[in-house]
Amino acid sequence: MAALRRPLAAEALGSFFLFATVVGSGIMAERLSGGNVAVALLGNSVATGAMLYVLITMLGPISGAHFNPAVTLVMWLRKELQAKAALAYMLVQVAGGILGVWMTHLMFDDAVVQFSDKARTGLGQWTGEFIATFGLVLTILGTLRTRPQAVPVSVALYITAAYWFTSSTSFANPAITVARSLSNSFAGIAPADVAPFIAAQLLGAFAALLVAKQMLEPSDLEQ
Repeated sequence: MAALRRPLAAEALGSFFLFATVVGSGIMAERLSGGNVAVALLGNSVATGAMLYVLITMLGPISGAHFNPAVTLVMWLRKELQAKAALAYMLVQVAGGILGVWMTHLMFDDAVVQFSDKARTGLGQWTGEFIATFGLVLTILGTLRTRPQAVPVSVALYITAAYWFTSSTSFANPAITVARSLSNSFAGIAPADVAPFIAAQLLGAFAALLVAKQMLEPSDLEQ
């Protein structure tokens, strides 16, 4: 586990700041937008994309900058992580992210421990999460293969866009879905709606892995 100390610290720190940004920018945007939901979503999405670029650039060389159990699971299936490391990544992603949400509540003088009552359910929302996660994982795998140095900007731009073109506003991350259920704010999701979101995210990640294998990896004839 000693070899994992730095990568786990990077995953925890990155999840902390990413989840804090999603929830904190949502709170700030809602307070400043005067009830205009489109303006609030714009502030939320731009802040999230900007933070993703910073975190992936800074922490990618240390841990791979997953901050997302779906991404970690895909990397384990690709045999780029051992099972014990993958499980440890997922645990610190959830723990670091929840701590980030709690600290965000503290910053904004809200109750630290809370639960969302914001319903996000139905076939349209679940399809949105499938598409959002499919696109995110495909973006990561495709850019890693074709232009690795562009991963930070590619992921940041994809998530910024996916906030707007998916019906669910692109959670695309099981850990952040859990953490957002603990915030009764603009970015929240009711705890009862978490499980179907995560199921759709995992299905999207697996689908992207299969597509990437067929489309992006060289065949025996090409090698």
